[in-house]
Amino acid sequence: MSSDTLNAPKHVAIIGAGLVGSLTAIYFAKRGCKVSLYDKRSDPRIPENASNQESRSINLALSSRGILSLEGLKMGIEKEILSYAIPMKGRMIHSLDGTQTSQAYSVNGECINSVERSRLNNTLLNTAEKMANVTVYFKHSLQKCDMDSGILEFFDSDKQYNADLIIGADGAYSTVRKQLMRKVRMNYDQEYIEHEYCELNIPPVVGVDGELDFAMDPNHLHIWPKHSFMMIALPNPDKTFTATLFMPSENFNAIKTEDDLMSFFRENFPDSIPLIGEDLLKKDYFANPKGSLMCVKCTPYHYKAKGLIIGDAAHSMVPFYGQGMNCGFEDVRVLDNILNEFSIGSQYTEEAMEKALDHYSNYRHPDCVAIVDLAMYNYIEMRSSVVSYGYLLRKRVESFLHIIFPLKVIPLYTMVSFSPNIRYSEAIQRWKYQGKMLTMAGSAIVMGTAAALTLAAFKNRDQISQILRSVQDLVAGFAKGIKN
Repeated sequence: MSSDTLNAPKHVAIIGAGLVGSLTAIYFAKRGCKVSLYDKRSDPRIPENASNQESRSINLALSSRGILSLEGLKMGIEKEILSYAIPMKGRMIHSLDGTQTSQAYSVNGECINSVERSRLNNTLLNTAEKMANVTVYFKHSLQKCDMDSGILEFFDSDKQYNADLIIGADGAYSTVRKQLMRKVRMNYDQEYIEHEYCELNIPPVVGVDGELDFAMDPNHLHIWPKHSFMMIALPNPDKTFTATLFMPSENFNAIKTEDDLMSFFRENFPDSIPLIGEDLLKKDYFANPKGSLMCVKCTPYHYKAKGLIIGDAAHSMVPFYGQGMNCGFEDVRVLDNILNEFSIGSQYTEEAMEKALDHYSNYRHPDCVAIVDLAMYNYIEMRSSVVSYGYLLRKRVESFLHIIFPLKVIPLYTMVSFSPNIRYSEAIQRWKYQGKMLTMAGSAIVMGTAAALTLAAFKNRDQISQILRSVQDLVAGFAKGIKN
Protein backbone atom coordinates (compact mmCIF):
# COMPACT_ATOMS: atom_id res chain seq x y z
CA MET A 1 0.00 0.00 0.00
CA SER A 2 1.39 3.37 -0.97
CA SER A 3 2.51 5.52 1.95
CA ASP A 4 1.64 8.74 0.12
CA THR A 5 -2.17 8.69 -0.11
CA LEU A 6 -2.99 12.39 -0.11
CA ASN A 7 -4.20 12.37 -3.70
CA ALA A 8 -6.17 9.13 -3.71
CA PRO A 9 -9.85 9.33 -4.75
CA LYS A 10 -11.44 11.47 -2.06
CA HIS A 11 -14.66 9.53 -1.61
CA VAL A 12 -15.39 5.90 -2.55
CA ALA A 13 -18.90 4.46 -2.30
CA ILE A 14 -19.10 0.67 -2.03
CA ILE A 15 -22.46 -1.01 -2.53
CA GLY A 16 -22.72 -4.28 -0.61
CA ALA A 17 -21.30 -4.85 2.87
CA GLY A 18 -20.84 -8.56 2.40
CA LEU A 19 -17.47 -10.30 2.41
CA VAL A 20 -15.95 -8.71 -0.68
CA GLY A 21 -17.47 -5.28 -0.12
CA SER A 22 -16.22 -5.12 3.47
CA LEU A 23 -12.70 -6.15 2.44
CA THR A 24 -12.75 -3.58 -0.37
CA ALA A 25 -13.72 -0.89 2.14
CA ILE A 26 -10.75 -1.74 4.37
CA TYR A 27 -8.29 -1.67 1.47
CA PHE A 28 -9.51 1.71 0.20
CA ALA A 29 -9.59 3.13 3.71
CA LYS A 30 -5.94 2.14 4.14
CA ARG A 31 -5.28 3.98 0.89
CA GLY A 32 -6.50 7.15 2.58
CA CYS A 33 -9.93 7.43 0.97
CA LYS A 34 -13.14 8.40 2.66
CA VAL A 35 -15.27 5.26 2.31
CA SER A 36 -19.04 4.91 2.50
CA LEU A 37 -20.19 1.27 2.70
CA TYR A 38 -23.87 0.66 1.96
CA ASP A 39 -25.94 -2.48 2.46
CA LYS A 40 -29.63 -3.21 1.99
CA ARG A 41 -29.69 -5.50 5.05
CA SER A 42 -30.10 -4.62 8.67
CA ASP A 43 -26.87 -4.86 10.65
CA PRO A 44 -26.18 -8.63 10.69
CA ARG A 45 -24.11 -8.31 13.88
CA ILE A 46 -27.27 -7.64 15.90
CA PRO A 47 -28.60 -11.06 16.98
CA GLU A 48 -32.26 -10.35 16.21
CA ASN A 49 -31.28 -9.26 12.70
CA ALA A 50 -29.01 -12.21 11.97
CA SER A 51 -31.85 -14.75 12.12
CA ASN A 52 -33.93 -12.72 9.67
CA GLN A 53 -31.25 -12.37 7.01
CA GLU A 54 -31.64 -13.88 3.56
CA SER A 55 -30.89 -17.60 3.78
CA ARG A 56 -27.34 -18.35 2.65
CA SER A 57 -24.88 -21.11 3.35
CA ILE A 58 -23.13 -20.68 6.69
CA ASN A 59 -20.06 -22.48 5.38
CA LEU A 60 -17.26 -21.17 3.22
CA ALA A 61 -13.95 -22.74 2.22
CA LEU A 62 -11.13 -20.27 2.82
CA SER A 63 -7.95 -21.20 0.95
CA SER A 64 -4.63 -19.61 0.05
CA ARG A 65 -5.89 -16.93 -2.36
CA GLY A 66 -8.29 -15.58 0.23
CA ILE A 67 -5.73 -15.83 3.02
CA LEU A 68 -3.11 -13.98 0.96
CA SER A 69 -5.60 -11.17 0.33
CA LEU A 70 -6.31 -10.88 4.04
CA GLU A 71 -2.58 -10.88 4.79
CA GLY A 72 -2.19 -8.01 2.32
CA LEU A 73 -3.93 -5.71 4.78
CA LYS A 74 -0.99 -6.18 7.19
CA MET A 75 -3.40 -5.94 10.10
CA GLY A 76 -3.25 -9.53 11.35
CA ILE A 77 -6.90 -10.09 10.53
CA GLU A 78 -6.14 -13.43 8.89
CA LYS A 79 -4.90 -14.79 12.22
CA GLU A 80 -8.18 -13.95 13.92
CA ILE A 81 -10.19 -15.58 11.12
CA LEU A 82 -8.08 -18.74 11.03
CA SER A 83 -8.43 -19.06 14.81
CA TYR A 84 -12.10 -20.00 14.36
CA ALA A 85 -11.70 -21.87 11.07
CA ILE A 86 -11.68 -25.66 10.86
CA PRO A 87 -8.96 -27.09 8.58
CA MET A 88 -10.10 -29.75 6.11
CA LYS A 89 -7.28 -31.91 4.74
CA GLY A 90 -9.28 -33.70 2.07
CA ARG A 91 -12.53 -35.18 0.85
CA MET A 92 -14.19 -38.05 2.68
CA ILE A 93 -16.11 -40.12 0.15
CA HIS A 94 -19.18 -41.95 1.51
CA SER A 95 -20.08 -45.14 -0.34
CA LEU A 96 -23.54 -46.69 -0.44
CA ASP A 97 -22.50 -49.41 2.02
CA GLY A 98 -21.31 -46.81 4.56
CA THR A 99 -17.62 -47.16 3.75
CA GLN A 100 -15.67 -43.89 4.02
CA THR A 101 -12.56 -43.21 1.94
CA SER A 102 -10.27 -40.22 2.47
CA GLN A 103 -8.84 -38.39 -0.55
CA ALA A 104 -6.20 -35.85 0.50
CA TYR A 105 -6.27 -32.44 -1.17
CA SER A 106 -2.49 -32.23 -1.28
CA VAL A 107 0.53 -34.52 -1.01
CA ASN A 108 2.07 -31.78 1.14
CA GLY A 109 -0.71 -31.82 3.71
CA GLU A 110 -2.21 -28.46 2.72
CA CYS A 111 -5.75 -27.75 3.89
CA ILE A 112 -8.72 -25.61 3.04
CA ASN A 113 -10.58 -24.03 5.94
CA SER A 114 -14.25 -24.24 6.80
CA VAL A 115 -15.38 -20.81 8.00
CA GLU A 116 -18.79 -19.53 9.06
CA ARG A 117 -19.95 -16.89 6.59
CA SER A 118 -21.67 -14.72 9.21
CA ARG A 119 -18.73 -14.75 11.61
CA LEU A 120 -16.26 -13.89 8.85
CA ASN A 121 -18.52 -11.10 7.59
CA ASN A 122 -18.84 -9.70 11.11
CA THR A 123 -15.06 -9.74 11.57
CA LEU A 124 -14.57 -7.75 8.37
CA LEU A 125 -17.38 -5.32 9.21
CA ASN A 126 -15.97 -4.71 12.68
CA THR A 127 -12.53 -4.05 11.23
CA ALA A 128 -13.90 -1.64 8.63
CA GLU A 129 -16.10 0.24 11.08
CA LYS A 130 -13.20 0.84 13.48
CA MET A 131 -11.41 2.84 10.78
CA ALA A 132 -11.96 6.56 11.14
CA ASN A 133 -12.55 7.14 7.43
CA VAL A 134 -15.22 4.40 6.98
CA THR A 135 -18.94 4.91 7.49
CA VAL A 136 -21.33 1.94 7.21
CA TYR A 137 -24.96 2.48 6.20
CA PHE A 138 -27.41 -0.40 6.72
CA LYS A 139 -30.97 -0.53 5.35
CA HIS A 140 -29.78 1.33 2.26
CA SER A 141 -31.01 -0.46 -0.85
CA LEU A 142 -29.60 1.12 -4.01
CA GLN A 143 -32.20 2.27 -6.48
CA LYS A 144 -29.90 3.77 -9.07
CA CYS A 145 -26.64 5.63 -9.48
CA ASP A 146 -25.22 8.04 -12.03
CA MET A 147 -21.57 7.24 -12.48
CA ASP A 148 -20.74 10.45 -14.32
CA SER A 149 -22.03 12.68 -11.53
CA GLY A 150 -21.36 10.16 -8.76
CA ILE A 151 -24.89 10.58 -7.39
CA LEU A 152 -26.47 7.58 -5.64
CA GLU A 153 -30.19 7.23 -4.86
CA PHE A 154 -31.59 4.72 -2.38
CA PHE A 155 -35.10 3.42 -1.83
CA ASP A 156 -36.98 5.01 1.07
CA SER A 157 -34.52 7.88 1.30
CA ASP A 158 -34.77 11.48 0.12
CA LYS A 159 -31.17 12.17 1.00
CA GLN A 160 -28.69 12.55 -1.87
CA TYR A 161 -25.39 10.73 -1.66
CA ASN A 162 -22.43 11.15 -3.94
CA ALA A 163 -18.92 9.74 -4.47
CA ASP A 164 -15.92 10.04 -6.76
CA LEU A 165 -15.82 6.28 -7.38
CA ILE A 166 -18.73 3.84 -7.13
CA ILE A 167 -17.89 0.16 -6.58
CA GLY A 168 -20.49 -2.57 -6.89
CA ALA A 169 -19.87 -5.51 -4.58
CA ASP A 170 -23.58 -6.27 -4.49
CA GLY A 171 -23.62 -9.85 -5.69
CA ALA A 172 -24.86 -11.87 -8.63
CA TYR A 173 -27.98 -9.72 -9.11
CA SER A 174 -25.97 -6.50 -8.88
CA THR A 175 -27.80 -3.20 -9.23
CA VAL A 176 -24.50 -1.43 -9.90
CA ARG A 177 -23.83 -3.80 -12.80
CA LYS A 178 -27.22 -2.89 -14.31
CA GLN A 179 -26.29 0.79 -14.06
CA LEU A 180 -22.86 0.06 -15.54
CA MET A 181 -24.56 -1.55 -18.55
CA ARG A 182 -26.11 1.81 -19.33
CA LYS A 183 -22.66 3.34 -19.71
CA VAL A 184 -20.55 0.69 -21.44
CA ARG A 185 -21.05 -1.89 -24.16
CA MET A 186 -20.94 -4.80 -21.77
CA ASN A 187 -20.84 -8.40 -22.97
CA TYR A 188 -22.97 -10.27 -20.48
CA ASP A 189 -23.76 -13.96 -20.05
CA GLN A 190 -25.96 -15.40 -17.32
CA GLU A 191 -26.69 -19.12 -17.07
CA TYR A 192 -28.80 -21.09 -14.63
CA ILE A 193 -27.87 -24.74 -14.28
CA GLU A 194 -30.48 -27.48 -13.96
CA HIS A 195 -29.48 -28.23 -10.38
CA GLU A 196 -30.81 -26.67 -7.19
CA TYR A 197 -29.70 -27.05 -3.59
CA CYS A 198 -31.20 -27.55 -0.15
CA GLU A 199 -29.37 -27.20 3.14
CA LEU A 200 -29.68 -29.74 5.95
CA ASN A 201 -28.15 -29.93 9.42
CA ILE A 202 -26.15 -32.74 11.03
CA PRO A 203 -26.26 -32.22 14.82
CA PRO A 204 -23.45 -33.05 17.22
CA VAL A 205 -23.34 -36.26 19.23
CA VAL A 206 -22.55 -36.80 22.89
CA GLY A 207 -18.97 -38.08 23.23
CA VAL A 208 -17.60 -40.61 25.71
CA ASP A 209 -16.73 -37.77 28.09
CA GLY A 210 -20.28 -36.44 28.01
CA GLU A 211 -19.30 -33.41 25.91
CA LEU A 212 -20.73 -32.62 22.48
CA ASP A 213 -18.63 -33.90 19.60
CA PHE A 214 -18.70 -34.08 15.82
CA ALA A 215 -20.72 -36.93 14.33
CA MET A 216 -18.02 -37.42 11.65
CA ASP A 217 -14.37 -36.55 11.11
CA PRO A 218 -14.37 -32.72 11.16
CA ASN A 219 -11.15 -32.37 9.17
CA HIS A 220 -12.71 -33.46 5.90
CA LEU A 221 -15.24 -32.16 3.42
CA HIS A 222 -17.69 -35.07 3.31
CA ILE A 223 -19.17 -36.09 -0.06
CA TRP A 224 -21.90 -38.54 -0.99
CA PRO A 225 -21.41 -38.75 -4.81
CA LYS A 226 -24.27 -40.11 -6.93
CA HIS A 227 -23.07 -39.24 -10.47
CA SER A 228 -25.92 -36.90 -11.43
CA PHE A 229 -26.34 -35.43 -7.93
CA MET A 230 -24.57 -35.35 -4.57
CA MET A 231 -24.65 -34.28 -0.96
CA ILE A 232 -21.77 -32.61 0.89
CA ALA A 233 -21.18 -31.65 4.51
CA LEU A 234 -18.79 -29.10 6.07
CA PRO A 235 -17.98 -28.77 9.79
CA ASN A 236 -18.91 -25.86 12.03
CA PRO A 237 -17.26 -24.75 15.30
CA ASP A 238 -20.38 -25.69 17.29
CA LYS A 239 -19.72 -29.36 16.36
CA THR A 240 -22.51 -29.46 13.77
CA PHE A 241 -22.15 -30.04 10.04
CA THR A 242 -23.98 -28.12 7.37
CA ALA A 243 -25.01 -30.59 4.68
CA THR A 244 -26.08 -29.43 1.24
CA LEU A 245 -28.00 -31.57 -1.22
CA PHE A 246 -27.37 -30.67 -4.87
CA MET A 247 -29.50 -32.28 -7.57
CA PRO A 248 -31.61 -31.52 -10.66
CA SER A 249 -34.88 -29.69 -10.11
CA GLU A 250 -36.85 -32.71 -11.31
CA ASN A 251 -35.42 -34.78 -8.46
CA PHE A 252 -36.53 -32.20 -5.91
CA ASN A 253 -39.94 -31.99 -7.55
CA ALA A 254 -40.36 -35.76 -7.30
CA ILE A 255 -40.11 -35.64 -3.50
CA LYS A 256 -43.58 -34.57 -2.37
CA THR A 257 -44.11 -36.39 0.91
CA GLU A 258 -42.10 -37.46 3.93
CA ASP A 259 -42.30 -41.04 2.70
CA ASP A 260 -40.84 -39.95 -0.67
CA LEU A 261 -38.00 -38.22 1.16
CA MET A 262 -37.13 -41.18 3.36
CA SER A 263 -37.27 -43.61 0.44
CA PHE A 264 -34.94 -41.35 -1.52
CA PHE A 265 -32.42 -41.11 1.34
CA ARG A 266 -32.55 -44.83 2.11
CA GLU A 267 -31.77 -45.55 -1.52
CA ASN A 268 -29.02 -42.96 -2.00
CA PHE A 269 -27.61 -41.78 1.35
CA PRO A 270 -28.50 -44.48 3.90
CA ASP A 271 -25.59 -43.78 6.27
CA SER A 272 -26.59 -40.12 6.56
CA ILE A 273 -30.03 -40.88 8.05
CA PRO A 274 -28.80 -41.79 11.56
CA LEU A 275 -26.38 -38.85 11.40
CA ILE A 276 -29.10 -36.32 10.65
CA GLY A 277 -32.03 -38.06 12.35
CA GLU A 278 -35.31 -38.76 10.58
CA ASP A 279 -37.29 -36.02 12.31
CA LEU A 280 -34.68 -33.31 11.67
CA LEU A 281 -34.22 -34.48 8.07
CA LYS A 282 -37.94 -34.16 7.37
CA LYS A 283 -38.14 -30.79 9.14
CA ASP A 284 -35.15 -29.21 7.36
CA TYR A 285 -35.89 -30.59 3.92
CA PHE A 286 -39.44 -29.28 3.74
CA ALA A 287 -38.81 -26.04 5.68
CA ASN A 288 -35.62 -24.88 3.98
CA PRO A 289 -35.80 -23.17 0.57
CA LYS A 290 -34.56 -24.82 -2.60
CA GLY A 291 -31.98 -22.43 -4.00
CA SER A 292 -31.10 -21.95 -7.65
CA LEU A 293 -27.55 -21.98 -8.99
CA MET A 294 -26.27 -19.63 -11.65
CA CYS A 295 -23.08 -18.26 -13.13
CA VAL A 296 -22.36 -14.84 -14.59
CA LYS A 297 -19.64 -13.73 -16.98
CA CYS A 298 -19.32 -10.18 -18.20
CA THR A 299 -16.81 -7.64 -19.47
CA PRO A 300 -15.69 -4.89 -18.96
CA TYR A 301 -15.85 -4.41 -15.21
CA HIS A 302 -15.46 -0.63 -15.15
CA TYR A 303 -16.61 2.72 -16.51
CA LYS A 304 -13.93 5.38 -16.95
CA ALA A 305 -12.56 6.35 -13.53
CA LYS A 306 -16.07 6.40 -12.08
CA GLY A 307 -17.43 2.89 -11.64
CA LEU A 308 -16.35 -0.69 -11.03
CA ILE A 309 -17.92 -4.06 -10.23
CA ILE A 310 -16.11 -6.68 -8.21
CA GLY A 311 -16.71 -10.15 -6.73
CA ASP A 312 -19.95 -11.92 -7.65
CA ALA A 313 -21.22 -8.77 -9.35
CA ALA A 314 -18.54 -9.36 -12.00
CA HIS A 315 -18.23 -13.15 -12.02
CA SER A 316 -20.77 -15.18 -10.10
CA MET A 317 -20.01 -18.92 -10.09
CA VAL A 318 -21.48 -22.17 -8.85
CA PRO A 319 -20.03 -23.14 -5.45
CA PHE A 320 -18.28 -26.39 -6.34
CA TYR A 321 -14.66 -25.25 -6.23
CA GLY A 322 -15.02 -23.26 -3.04
CA GLN A 323 -13.47 -20.30 -4.85
CA GLY A 324 -16.28 -17.73 -4.97
CA MET A 325 -15.13 -15.87 -1.86
CA ASN A 326 -11.44 -16.56 -2.52
CA CYS A 327 -11.72 -15.20 -6.05
CA GLY A 328 -13.57 -12.11 -4.78
CA PHE A 329 -10.90 -11.49 -2.15
CA GLU A 330 -8.25 -11.93 -4.83
CA ASP A 331 -10.07 -9.32 -6.94
CA VAL A 332 -9.46 -6.81 -4.15
CA ARG A 333 -5.78 -7.69 -3.80
CA VAL A 334 -5.18 -7.60 -7.57
CA LEU A 335 -6.98 -4.25 -7.82
CA ASP A 336 -4.88 -2.84 -4.99
CA ASN A 337 -1.65 -3.97 -6.68
CA ILE A 338 -2.71 -2.38 -9.97
CA LEU A 339 -3.62 0.90 -8.26
CA ASN A 340 -0.11 0.91 -6.80
CA GLU A 341 1.40 0.24 -10.23
CA PHE A 342 -0.41 3.30 -11.58
CA SER A 343 0.59 5.40 -8.54
CA ILE A 344 -3.00 5.96 -7.48
CA GLY A 345 -2.37 7.86 -4.31
CA SER A 346 0.93 9.57 -4.96
CA GLN A 347 0.08 10.86 -8.45
CA TYR A 348 -3.69 10.47 -8.67
CA THR A 349 -5.55 11.88 -11.64
CA GLU A 350 -8.79 10.69 -13.20
CA GLU A 351 -6.82 9.81 -16.32
CA ALA A 352 -4.48 7.58 -14.31
CA MET A 353 -7.43 6.02 -12.49
CA GLU A 354 -9.21 5.26 -15.75
CA LYS A 355 -6.10 3.57 -17.11
CA ALA A 356 -5.73 1.56 -13.90
CA LEU A 357 -9.34 0.34 -13.98
CA ASP A 358 -9.06 -0.44 -17.69
CA HIS A 359 -5.96 -2.52 -16.99
CA TYR A 360 -7.76 -4.27 -14.14
CA SER A 361 -10.68 -5.24 -16.39
CA ASN A 362 -8.41 -6.58 -19.12
CA TYR A 363 -6.04 -8.37 -16.76
CA ARG A 364 -8.62 -9.91 -14.45
CA HIS A 365 -11.25 -11.04 -16.96
CA PRO A 366 -9.44 -14.18 -18.30
CA ASP A 367 -8.92 -15.41 -14.74
CA CYS A 368 -12.53 -14.83 -13.73
CA VAL A 369 -13.82 -16.68 -16.80
CA ALA A 370 -11.41 -19.51 -16.04
CA ILE A 371 -12.58 -20.03 -12.46
CA VAL A 372 -16.26 -19.80 -13.42
CA ASP A 373 -15.65 -22.64 -15.89
CA LEU A 374 -13.52 -24.62 -13.41
CA ALA A 375 -16.24 -24.35 -10.76
CA MET A 376 -18.68 -26.07 -13.09
CA TYR A 377 -16.10 -28.71 -14.02
CA ASN A 378 -15.48 -29.48 -10.35
CA TYR A 379 -19.15 -30.31 -9.83
CA ILE A 380 -18.76 -33.17 -12.29
CA GLU A 381 -15.63 -34.28 -10.45
CA MET A 382 -17.21 -34.13 -7.01
CA ARG A 383 -20.46 -35.91 -7.84
CA SER A 384 -19.02 -38.53 -10.19
CA SER A 385 -15.29 -38.60 -10.96
CA VAL A 386 -14.19 -39.11 -7.35
CA VAL A 387 -15.35 -42.74 -7.58
CA SER A 388 -13.98 -43.34 -11.09
CA TYR A 389 -10.97 -45.67 -11.36
CA GLY A 390 -9.56 -43.53 -14.17
CA TYR A 391 -9.78 -40.39 -12.06
CA LEU A 392 -8.21 -42.09 -9.05
CA LEU A 393 -5.37 -43.50 -11.17
CA ARG A 394 -4.63 -40.11 -12.72
CA LYS A 395 -4.74 -38.48 -9.29
CA ARG A 396 -2.17 -40.96 -7.95
CA VAL A 397 0.13 -40.61 -10.96
CA GLU A 398 -0.15 -36.82 -10.88
CA SER A 399 0.56 -36.71 -7.14
CA PHE A 400 3.58 -39.01 -7.58
CA LEU A 401 4.96 -36.84 -10.37
CA HIS A 402 4.31 -33.71 -8.29
CA ILE A 403 6.61 -35.14 -5.60
CA ILE A 404 9.35 -35.81 -8.19
CA PHE A 405 8.85 -32.61 -10.23
CA PRO A 406 7.19 -30.21 -7.73
CA LEU A 407 7.55 -27.16 -9.98
CA LYS A 408 6.75 -28.88 -13.26
CA VAL A 409 3.78 -31.12 -12.45
CA ILE A 410 1.18 -29.52 -10.17
CA PRO A 411 -2.30 -31.04 -9.74
CA LEU A 412 -5.11 -28.73 -10.83
CA TYR A 413 -6.63 -28.56 -7.35
CA THR A 414 -3.24 -27.57 -5.91
CA MET A 415 -2.84 -24.80 -8.49
CA VAL A 416 -6.30 -23.42 -7.79
CA SER A 417 -6.50 -23.77 -4.01
CA PHE A 418 -2.90 -23.70 -2.76
CA SER A 419 -0.91 -21.73 -5.36
CA PRO A 420 -2.08 -18.11 -5.18
CA ASN A 421 0.69 -16.88 -7.46
CA ILE A 422 -0.57 -19.05 -10.33
CA ARG A 423 -3.36 -17.26 -12.17
CA TYR A 424 -6.59 -19.19 -12.72
CA SER A 425 -6.16 -18.90 -16.50
CA GLU A 426 -2.60 -20.19 -16.25
CA ALA A 427 -3.79 -23.11 -14.12
CA ILE A 428 -6.14 -24.23 -16.88
CA GLN A 429 -3.39 -24.02 -19.52
CA ARG A 430 -0.93 -25.99 -17.39
CA TRP A 431 -3.59 -28.55 -16.51
CA LYS A 432 -4.36 -29.21 -20.17
CA TYR A 433 -0.66 -29.58 -20.98
CA GLN A 434 -0.14 -31.95 -18.08
CA GLY A 435 -3.13 -33.95 -19.31
CA LYS A 436 -1.35 -34.55 -22.60
CA MET A 437 1.78 -35.63 -20.76
CA LEU A 438 -0.19 -38.01 -18.55
CA THR A 439 -1.86 -39.46 -21.62
CA MET A 440 1.60 -40.19 -23.02
CA ALA A 441 2.53 -41.85 -19.75
CA GLY A 442 -0.62 -43.93 -19.85
CA SER A 443 0.12 -45.00 -23.39
CA ALA A 444 3.63 -46.00 -22.37
CA ILE A 445 2.28 -48.11 -19.50
CA VAL A 446 -0.27 -49.83 -21.73
CA MET A 447 2.29 -50.57 -24.41
CA GLY A 448 4.79 -51.76 -21.83
CA THR A 449 2.22 -54.18 -20.45
CA ALA A 450 1.41 -55.37 -23.97
CA ALA A 451 5.10 -55.98 -24.62
CA ALA A 452 5.44 -58.05 -21.45
CA LEU A 453 2.43 -60.14 -22.37
CA THR A 454 3.70 -60.65 -25.88
CA LEU A 455 7.09 -61.72 -24.58
CA ALA A 456 5.51 -64.27 -22.30
CA ALA A 457 3.16 -65.61 -24.95
CA PHE A 458 5.24 -65.65 -28.14
CA LYS A 459 8.92 -65.34 -27.20
CA ASN A 460 9.41 -63.26 -30.36
CA ARG A 461 12.50 -61.22 -29.56
CA ASP A 462 12.49 -59.05 -32.66
CA GLN A 463 8.86 -58.07 -32.17
CA ILE A 464 9.37 -57.45 -28.44
CA SER A 465 12.46 -55.32 -29.08
CA GLN A 466 10.48 -53.15 -31.47
CA ILE A 467 7.66 -52.70 -28.96
CA LEU A 468 10.07 -51.92 -26.14
CA ARG A 469 11.81 -49.31 -28.27
CA SER A 470 8.43 -47.67 -28.86
CA VAL A 471 7.73 -47.68 -25.13
CA GLN A 472 11.15 -46.19 -24.44
CA ASP A 473 10.50 -43.43 -26.98
CA LEU A 474 7.17 -42.59 -25.35
CA VAL A 475 8.62 -42.55 -21.84
CA ALA A 476 11.59 -40.47 -23.02
CA GLY A 477 9.24 -37.98 -24.67
CA PHE A 478 7.11 -37.77 -21.55
CA ALA A 479 10.13 -37.18 -19.30
CA LYS A 480 11.49 -34.54 -21.67
CA GLY A 481 8.15 -32.75 -21.69
CA ILE A 482 8.04 -32.69 -17.88
CA LYS A 483 11.62 -31.42 -17.52
CA ASN A 484 11.07 -28.70 -20.09
